[in-house]
Amino acid sequence: MFTSVAGWTVRNRWSVVAAWAVALVSCVVLAGMFGGDSITNFADDERTESGRALATLNAAAGGSAADEARVVVATDPSMPGGVRNPIVRTEVDALRDLITTIDPDTRMADLYAAEVTNDTAISPDATVGYTTVTVPARSDSERADLVAEIKDAAAQFDVPDTRVNFAGDWFAEQAPAGMGEAIGIGLAMIILLIAFGTLVAAGLPLLTALFGVGVGASVLLLLQNVVDTPNFAVSLTVMLGIGVGIDYALLILTRFRAALADGTSVPDAVVAAMDTAGRSVAFAGATVTIAIAGLLTQGGVIGPTMTLAGCAGVLAVMLAALTLLPALLAIIGTRVNKLAIPGLRTRPGTDGALALRWSQTVQRHPWGGVLVALAILIVLSIPVLDLRLGFGDAGNRPAEDTTRIAYDDLARGFGDGANGPLFLVTELPDGAADTERVQTLAASLESTSGVAAVSPPIPLGRVDGNPVTMLTVTPTTGPQELATLDLIHHIRDTVVPQSGLPVELTGVAVGGNDFAELTLSRLPLMIAVVLICSFVLLALAFRSIVIPTKAIVMNLLSLGAAFGVIVAVFQWGWGMELIGVGKVGPTEAWVPIVLFAVAFGLAMDYEVFLVSRIRERYLATGDATGSVTEGLAKTARVITAAAAIMVCVFASFVFFDDRGLKAMGLGLATAVFIDATVVRMLLVPATMEILGRYNWYWPSWLARVPSLDGVHRSAHEPDVLAAVPARADVH
Repeated sequence: MFTSVAGWTVRNRWSVVAAWAVALVSCVVLAGMFGGDSITNFADDERTESGRALATLNAAAGGSAADEARVVVATDPSMPGGVRNPIVRTEVDALRDLITTIDPDTRMADLYAAEVTNDTAISPDATVGYTTVTVPARSDSERADLVAEIKDAAAQFDVPDTRVNFAGDWFAEQAPAGMGEAIGIGLAMIILLIAFGTLVAAGLPLLTALFGVGVGASVLLLLQNVVDTPNFAVSLTVMLGIGVGIDYALLILTRFRAALADGTSVPDAVVAAMDTAGRSVAFAGATVTIAIAGLLTQGGVIGPTMTLAGCAGVLAVMLAALTLLPALLAIIGTRVNKLAIPGLRTRPGTDGALALRWSQTVQRHPWGGVLVALAILIVLSIPVLDLRLGFGDAGNRPAEDTTRIAYDDLARGFGDGANGPLFLVTELPDGAADTERVQTLAASLESTSGVAAVSPPIPLGRVDGNPVTMLTVTPTTGPQELATLDLIHHIRDTVVPQSGLPVELTGVAVGGNDFAELTLSRLPLMIAVVLICSFVLLALAFRSIVIPTKAIVMNLLSLGAAFGVIVAVFQWGWGMELIGVGKVGPTEAWVPIVLFAVAFGLAMDYEVFLVSRIRERYLATGDATGSVTEGLAKTARVITAAAAIMVCVFASFVFFDDRGLKAMGLGLATAVFIDATVVRMLLVPATMEILGRYNWYWPSWLARVPSLDGVHRSAHEPDVLAAVPARADVH
């Protein structure tokens, strides 16, 4: 099939390129005109108590808490009267009027209103006050513009020793759009120049990946009209698409250049590259897609949307590598080696000596290699024992961010718990009797250890004909502290049952805890699905049950190391300032599940690239030791370049403002780096040397099971990626 498709692409190369150009332009234009908005409250899952409580709260109140943010006014202790100072009051009132002038539908509550509500408050020492600004539903771009205008209005607030800041996700400082992607692409281009030595060859993988990413991300933006997707979904699509797309194109281009160096004609070189590397790319892309599809087991919003985001990026760039790239290669032909960079140009087939010597060294001391690799992986995995899931908040942002300043001011004025109040929502079908029970519940909460304050019951409206009432509980501790989680469990397990009311809890801390518990409860199923599917695919591809078993164990070890690095940075604070993390906190609850699926799939890519080469030589010679030596030598340069590109692309995402994307980028970069070095270049050759022919053990009772052996069949030997001579020529 690959030969036929490649031949057709070569014959219709201009039509293929034109079709991709039309598809890219059309998708980008349509996405710009009709792209949907993302959501930030993806963790408000109605499968959890907090999600159901929030739904009841919003239905009763006729709106969504997501439409509100806080304006926090703080003064130095030296300011007479604090925020009640007449000068401060005049400026705050002027700001309220100015915001209404900017947008008549936007309302800022009166900080100095006589009526006491949950919308405003002034601290006991009057140094901090907050009020609520309510913004009507808007598109993402319209809301961003409005927030920018409100910030500009607040910048006109000019009272000595007084500051105005905002608490709310909308107001968080954002890095320039595309900065992370630009850094990753720039670093990838440098690596490609070093790997290929010519501008034309270096530019082709990048161009192919950008075409695929442009189409994939645009399709996802259009689908946001009908599917709720988290606000980081498109970034994930771009992250995966760029990294995977460049790697896939790199593999095919390397085969093509090597075939040309052997004297093969351009059309035959394209077909040869697609019939060998193209097969590996298709299989690798399918493997990554299946691993990402394991996220479907999570259900809710996060499972399907993250599957959609990941698959959109991977499938689009895979399709570009299998169709657009061969068409471009057929057009460019031998000019692929033009515009050489002085001192960098490399000849295909001349490298690999270093990898050959390394492989021989590892194979001479296989048990030493295994012990060193395991020691590295185990040490890096130790922090995983302290893994705690939840969600970061403004307290984790850099100290100069307006939302972080507001967070700290609220904590100073009202206590740490003011940044994460608990909301108790209950329906009162029995009227007066239930009202009395609510008063009793409030009194019980006030006497509960760990509670700083309890608001008077606030009637909200009706749901299904029943009046709904809310109590606001302010803990003494912050939303990310373990003591707050203990308080949540105590209220749920002890205080609420004693009230006899159908009370449900929600709030930032409650929602994060509930989502983390839901995620963990479904994690075993997801892991089982991914592992089983990966085992079956590799077993069918390599006709071995040892290879997939070994691959799964090694992938889990490298993932453990990646999780360990995340915990060390984001929970322990090691080097957090280097990537713009303001304060330690729990690991974002969605990161482990997405990281597991994506990183596991990418690790399988490298397994396919390396082991398929080893098996090719083993089938040809029957030499277990020699096949490992030459397989590693032939793939080392490609795997190293591919891994370096992925590491740079993924690591560049630490420049994003979103804490979860920072963790995701760091985790993926770590996983790929460890997998391509410690695992693929040390642990794999060492264990394969130890196992010898047992690597290819296939029980006789499985003899009739269909094979996917063709995914790495090389119909165009001699080896076009060969970096070393045949085994007989080595010694």
